[in-house]
Amino acid sequence: MTNTMLQPSFQQSRTIEHLVQGVPTSDGAGVKLTRILTGQALQKRLDPFLMLDAFGSDKPEDYIAGFPNHPHRGFETITYMLAGRMRHRDSAGHEGLLESGGVQWMTAGRGVIHSEIPEQEDGVMEGFQLWLNLPAQNKMAEPWYRDFANAEIPTYVNPDNAKVHVIAGSSNGVTGAITRAVTEPLYLDIHLPAGSTFSTAVPEGHNAFIYVYRGAVNVEGVEVASQRMGIFHNTAEADGVTVTAGMEPARLILVAGKPLNEPIVQYGPFVMNTQQQIRQALEDFHAGRF
Repeated sequence: MTNTMLQPSFQQSRTIEHLVQGVPTSDGAGVKLTRILTGQALQKRLDPFLMLDAFGSDKPEDYIAGFPNHPHRGFETITYMLAGRMRHRDSAGHEGLLESGGVQWMTAGRGVIHSEIPEQEDGVMEGFQLWLNLPAQNKMAEPWYRDFANAEIPTYVNPDNAKVHVIAGSSNGVTGAITRAVTEPLYLDIHLPAGSTFSTAVPEGHNAFIYVYRGAVNVEGVEVASQRMGIFHNTAEADGVTVTAGMEPARLILVAGKPLNEPIVQYGPFVMNTQQQIRQALEDFHAGRF
């Protein structure tokens, strides 16, 4: 659906603190991907976000084996499919087909075992998976899952002809497919024509970053090239973001959220607040209690 947007309203645009280049790796049954957000330092800096992976290939051997059954506890996963088809099944009885332009939002909560298997034998598969932390009070919540088809993602076009898909949160008066009360995530996919500009308000207390996956953008004099993450300064009174495409069209995601400021203890697919909770997660998983 396409919406009518309001004019951006904020006092000061943020600037880029530093740039991050992702690390090529593999996960699942050998799926090749780029891990952009990982490790304790970035998890603390970009709280409440724990991980961001970008995957994209037209070679079936890079993705065909997918992600067989694996567990999670203590956070949410947001999978955004730019191209391709992925089948989800989990131990809570949920099943869905994620297709091009769609979003899969899963709350692992107290524990879930799920699989994500491609339903294609050739062609391009491309997208992102973002991990969003759960507050301590919600880490043992019941698992939850929902698929959003491309047509269900609210979309708007700004006066500079930038097209914006609002996956989570709110941008320029358009509310996204998902909202969360505690972490208040903002997740936008922004398509910029060459030379065009996009602006949106971002609360000054939120941690925020962009990841450019096509072309390049300029942020207050700093170029963020393709396949680079730009982390925004948390400057007091800087309550907005402005990005401008270069000589070619650009595409990027903008992600922001309210930090939890809670301890992060991670052991693989389990993210809790204490080592004892991690030990309990391992015990519950091995005992078949997920």
